[in-house]
Amino acid sequence: MRPGARIAAAIEVLEAILNRYQPVAMALTDWGKAHRFAGSGDRNAIGGLVYDALRRRASLAWALGDDGPRALAIGAAPQALGISAEAVIAACDGAEHSPPPLSDAERAGLTRDMAEAPDAARADIPEWLWPSFSAQFGGNAVAEGEAMARRAPADLRVNTLKSTQEKVLKALLPFGAAPCPVSPIGIRVPPPSGAQRTPNLQAEAAFQAGWFEIQDEGSQIAALLSGAGPRKQVLDLCAGAGGKTLALAALMQNTGQLYAYDADRNQLKPIFDRIKRANVRNVQVLRAGDETALAALGPRFDVVLADAPCTGTGTWRRRPDAKWRLKPEALAARQAEQRSVLARAASLVKPGGQIVYVTCSILPEENVEQVAAFLDAHRDFRIVPTADAWAAAGLAGEVPVSADGRSDTLLLSPGRHGTDGFFIAVLARSA
Repeated sequence: MRPGARIAAAIEVLEAILNRYQPVAMALTDWGKAHRFAGSGDRNAIGGLVYDALRRRASLAWALGDDGPRALAIGAAPQALGISAEAVIAACDGAEHSPPPLSDAERAGLTRDMAEAPDAARADIPEWLWPSFSAQFGGNAVAEGEAMARRAPADLRVNTLKSTQEKVLKALLPFGAAPCPVSPIGIRVPPPSGAQRTPNLQAEAAFQAGWFEIQDEGSQIAALLSGAGPRKQVLDLCAGAGGKTLALAALMQNTGQLYAYDADRNQLKPIFDRIKRANVRNVQVLRAGDETALAALGPRFDVVLADAPCTGTGTWRRRPDAKWRLKPEALAARQAEQRSVLARAASLVKPGGQIVYVTCSILPEENVEQVAAFLDAHRDFRIVPTADAWAAAGLAGEVPVSADGRSDTLLLSPGRHGTDGFFIAVLARSA
């Protein structure tokens, strides 16, 4: 397919997403089924263009003066397809399978200087969230927003129960794999540029053999800071699909007892196959939603990892559609769930043990404010400063500087650390 046809296809898909409220993956799948002549390269290019348009929706809308599917697809096309603005203008010639010619405003929008745009538009952050976002990052807010509007790399965690970083790096050499900057067991595959294809790493033999898992470096750091280790009693309270459960099991070297629990059985379903592939033997998966069985465990745990439900604002590079769907009432609902999770975690950690509170959010309402409220209500807990948790985990290298400038908790971000947005707080219970 020529560039014009790819842009036209992206407009069609964006129409389904923005005006008919279809999920992105479903809209792309439906388009592919209806246009079976399109090869894999075309489908990848169209998917990249659609995702890039959603990542940069606010800045593109400001530049082109329109937030409709056509404007977004045209505005994102130069970067997403790896072509010049002039090539986009030439591709949209109104010929068969190409969009109609660009207007003067659209032509100007392709090269408009973003320096004049409002900060929220430059950062591609919803206006209603800008006060919170800018308060969180201060003078770095625009740069952090711009980083969250770029494509994300694929981060992998080496499964040390079955392989080594050296072996996985060798297996993934064709993809440009390199060690992660911070995690000693992390490997990073750079994001595709232009119309390049995103590699399907789960199809690789090394993945099928259980040598690695797909896991953002921020999530790896959260597990590394947890304090989980051999022969300990550990609970993954919001286990989801089990990514952190597997990371904890490797840190525990398949010893001790590790429990995995989640309220949603659909979220928990993939964990069983993942446990087998990773050769994990010390995990007991509790029945999803069985709060009675969870409570019966009592305050026995050295470590309770509470990866709480959140808005997912830290994952906007990977799920850009969620950025524009988020509403204030959803933030309030997540905050209530976080309070509940922290209270449950406090009832399960033993004296001298610790809660590791984690979110994939960059909003203070879900992070430092939740921790402050928890500490006010639970006087037998204190924050373990990040540097102390880092030293206790035996991690080499310098402690990452928190994106919010704090030293008691750790906020990881795309702009400062190259990770997804992650918040980590270690809360120790007095002995």
